[in-house]
Amino acid sequence: MYKIIVFILWCCTLSGLAYAQTPTIESVLTQVEQNNKSLKAFADYLNSQKLALRSSNNLEDPQFGAFYLPIADHTDANYTEFQLSQTIEFPTVYGARGNLIDEKVAKLELVYKSKRQEVLAQAKEFCQHLIYLQKQIAIEETRLEQAEKVFEQVKELFAKEQVGIMEMNKAKVAWLQDQFKIQELENELNAVALQLKSLNGDEPIAFTADTYENSLKVSERDSIWQEKLLLDPALLKLEQEQLIAQQTLKLAKNKALPNITAGFNSQGIPGERFSGLYAGISIPLWSNRNKVKAAASEIQYQERFKNAETFQRYTDFEKQYNQYQLMQEKYEAYESTLNSLNSNELLYKAYQSGELSFLDYFAELQFYRKAYDEMLRMQYELHISQTQLLKHQL
Repeated sequence: MYKIIVFILWCCTLSGLAYAQTPTIESVLTQVEQNNKSLKAFADYLNSQKLALRSSNNLEDPQFGAFYLPIADHTDANYTEFQLSQTIEFPTVYGARGNLIDEKVAKLELVYKSKRQEVLAQAKEFCQHLIYLQKQIAIEETRLEQAEKVFEQVKELFAKEQVGIMEMNKAKVAWLQDQFKIQELENELNAVALQLKSLNGDEPIAFTADTYENSLKVSERDSIWQEKLLLDPALLKLEQEQLIAQQTLKLAKNKALPNITAGFNSQGIPGERFSGLYAGISIPLWSNRNKVKAAASEIQYQERFKNAETFQRYTDFEKQYNQYQLMQEKYEAYESTLNSLNSNELLYKAYQSGELSFLDYFAELQFYRKAYDEMLRMQYELHISQTQLLKHQL
């Protein structure tokens, strides 16, 4: 009894390990996000851009200058002077520029998020394509077994001179076509698997699922749109551009304040020197001219552009959502009709009982097979369309 229990537990453990080793779409996306070379390169690029932005708010370098004046008509020692000074912009300028940099960094992060979503959506579509091909292969393998049985039966009938050579040749061709169809699907599956591997930084992924994980049902249109407003980086970027324009205006106003210079100065001859503090201001009478007006105009432009672009994106989203709903209704009607017919089994029984000749059976079978393949294609295209519709959730 003890050995039996141990054996059962061991089998359960192996089963659990096997299941754990079968990646889900979610786990594939996690791997792709970690391994994708484009995302890694883009992350490095964004990091360099962030550092460049941060460096634009550094203080100016200190200045050191010296005079040595030996050429003169005098009997005293030569005159020398040196000065050490530091120029800074008005303190509030650094705060305003720092806030502007923060907004630009946030925009860069949205750019990365958009790129990430594109890569993950592509990876998800590859997974869905693999599922579609696995389903097709499974169906074709069943069809191949059936075609082989029919061919053997027709050969026997031909040997008994109950059917002609045309029917036997057609049965053989049908059998061969099913073999070739499986080979084509397997080649296509391998090609898609290579594309997924490339997206995963050339690291292989053994994705062998043959069923879609998610339902084809989606939330109401308004609910999805509100989600997109909160999560879609393309829409968030419009808002971010507006914030950048507002902060640019604040910076322009602060740059109208004077720059400040402070330092130490020493001059004179040996034995007689004068030393003390140095201070000065630089009044930006001309350098900031029209910059405030330009920044204010940019705010107005960004606001109008955001409204126009958001409206256009909502129009595109509404069209996409409506098309998805129509496709889904068509698919559900198609699926319900085909599943209720049980055509393949009925046709095969009719052929075996002699109600249909092979030629009639073959013609009818092709019609229903084509319809079933079309249903699978519609199912696959629906999942692809859903991925694009809900890409903001990735």
